[in-house]
Amino acid sequence: MSTTTTTAFEDSLRQIERGESLETAVEALLAQLTQEEKLWLLDGDQEFWPAIAEMSQAYNARPIIMGAIERLGIPGLRFSDGPRGVVMGASTAFPVSMARGATWDLDLEERIGIAIGRELRAQGANFFGGVCINLPRHPAWGRAQETYGEDPYLLGEFGAALIRGVHRNAMAVAKHYALNSMENARFTVDVRADDSTLHEVFLPHFRRAVEEGVDGIMTSYNSVNGDWAGQNEVLLEGILRRQWGFQGVTVSDFISGIRGAAVSLVAGLDVEEPARQQRAAHLADELAAGEASWEHVDRAARRILRTQLAYYASDLEPQPNPSVVFSREHRELAREVAQRSMVLLRNETIGDAPLLPLDASSLSRVAVIGRLAGVPNTGDHGSSDVHSPEVTTALDGIVAALPNATVTHVEADDPDAAALAATKADVAIVVVGYTADDEGEYLGTDAMNNPDLLALFPPMPEGMMLGGEPGATATAMGTAEGGDRASLRLRPVDEEIILATAAANPRTVVVVVTAGAVITERWRTEVPATVISWYSGCEGGHALADVLLGRVDASGRLPYSIPTSEEHLPFFDREATSIVYDRWFGQRLLDRDGHPAAYPLGFGLSYTTFHIDQVEAHPVDGEHFTAAATVANTGSRRGRHVVQLYGVIHAADFPSRVLLGFATVELEPGQTRTVEVGASTRPLQRWTGDGFVPAATHATLEAAAYAGDPDAATTALDLH
Repeated sequence: MSTTTTTAFEDSLRQIERGESLETAVEALLAQLTQEEKLWLLDGDQEFWPAIAEMSQAYNARPIIMGAIERLGIPGLRFSDGPRGVVMGASTAFPVSMARGATWDLDLEERIGIAIGRELRAQGANFFGGVCINLPRHPAWGRAQETYGEDPYLLGEFGAALIRGVHRNAMAVAKHYALNSMENARFTVDVRADDSTLHEVFLPHFRRAVEEGVDGIMTSYNSVNGDWAGQNEVLLEGILRRQWGFQGVTVSDFISGIRGAAVSLVAGLDVEEPARQQRAAHLADELAAGEASWEHVDRAARRILRTQLAYYASDLEPQPNPSVVFSREHRELAREVAQRSMVLLRNETIGDAPLLPLDASSLSRVAVIGRLAGVPNTGDHGSSDVHSPEVTTALDGIVAALPNATVTHVEADDPDAAALAATKADVAIVVVGYTADDEGEYLGTDAMNNPDLLALFPPMPEGMMLGGEPGATATAMGTAEGGDRASLRLRPVDEEIILATAAANPRTVVVVVTAGAVITERWRTEVPATVISWYSGCEGGHALADVLLGRVDASGRLPYSIPTSEEHLPFFDREATSIVYDRWFGQRLLDRDGHPAAYPLGFGLSYTTFHIDQVEAHPVDGEHFTAAATVANTGSRRGRHVVQLYGVIHAADFPSRVLLGFATVELEPGQTRTVEVGASTRPLQRWTGDGFVPAATHATLEAAAYAGDPDAATTALDLH
């Protein structure tokens, strides 16, 4: 007769399987922990300096484990970063989140979440820290690439879709809570916002993530209204727990995410990430001194155990095989997403037809111009870096797609050489934009050697050096110097190359690699075709060729607005120590001030044409409703359209037009279909001390191709 020994954690799971409540199982498991084990749950398992040394060699190459207790079989939170894929190993680099926001396709984002969850779980992790839903108040923000767009509703729905997908295999963590949209000053800046701005603009997407069942919330580095986010009781215990009912686990951002052990615990921060740092050094003494209580410890421990038990008791997919990592299926998905994300901003007629799509059979000589054309450029090199074994560049994709053409690459920053190559070509493709040197996570030595931050570290072991000096922790999350963008325009030499190429060859296509808005006023009307290609992942070069050659429709739509001038944007100082956020930014600021956008929120052209004939709003049920929009493909080829619902109201100190919902539809030429679009009235609500109320009693509902579309179909929407 054989017996099988189970752990206490497994026994708790069996309790749940037998029908006992999750809370009962949590309490039974908590009762078995010693005081030392309870404290062990509250931070990472690895000693601080060995963890930093390991991460400085290869950030997050394996799961970062927090709170595993072998005696009881508690697996711990096994962290892997994101969001453009799994940072561990040699995983699939998907297009960055901003590119995925440009698809406006929630089902597609859920599929990405499933793929990411499988690759993460196959490599031993269970806790995905890559649901980034911060609102980029200003397009200069260096980490705009990690989020989905400028609109709170868009952010919330995409975050929810990623959570749903990841949940098939892993716990999902939303970040960075809250008001995080400055990079260079992220460790020092105090961001101030009044209650209405917080609840109406900068928190709704986090509330949506909580409603979707997000497992973890990662706090931001910055201070919010005078208190560091990682120990901000108003945000953590007040809004997140009491108002929204969040039952998961709260975790700090890495290394400098809290400024005190006991104060962060009392405020509601459950886990200090990623290693044994301030809490390991100070919390026991601070508990003895009465700065926190064992009730606070139990509260955090209970949440940590509950989150893990809920995950392992859920209906997960079968354990994925390691072969899923960078599999053909996932690479094909990365290519599909990149295809669908690319935004055609301009496509003028040359001769008797628009320049794009190109006819491959008519091309014998192609000039590919620009330093970025042959560079693997999937995004910044900070904590979100994904190390795919292969990356198809723009040049690779064009060469592969045109085997019968001679493709000449001009890499040098030389307008004359670009013009010469363009004169000899059937078409000139100019690839310009940014790299990790220009925008991304900022880990410069000035930030990481700040004395206030260094004071948070335990003493370095004698004789240990990291990066050549005791305080050099900048390499712990990768090599990242990009930070916030210094300019919203291309390099002057890139603009000169564009203008010289277009003057030499009227068949010129400009491809812009970016995350945030680029002001294009100097050259945008001088070229016939412009495509935003984003940081497009490991298959981005193939996807670009697919779009340029018309193998797929150009179906991406801008997830933000592009202004004509920096003066039309909010104030931004990337070195600020204090800043006030209000409700005015992006499209809503342009609307308020009467400044037409160069390209408005939701804008994008297709290779066919669409018309929305009519829209009917069904009655509002609570805060939700659906609308039926009749959409026709009025062009000559199959294409995909994004139906966008906007609510238009007239109310003091409130945006005149806000996004309420969206849906994609694919139609054959001449086909008409009625599309059901799910939507929310929340963006039309004001925050008061007693909660939300409608900002107006009625609104005009627009079913549009973009914000402010003059051809939108309209109907009345009752907000009572």
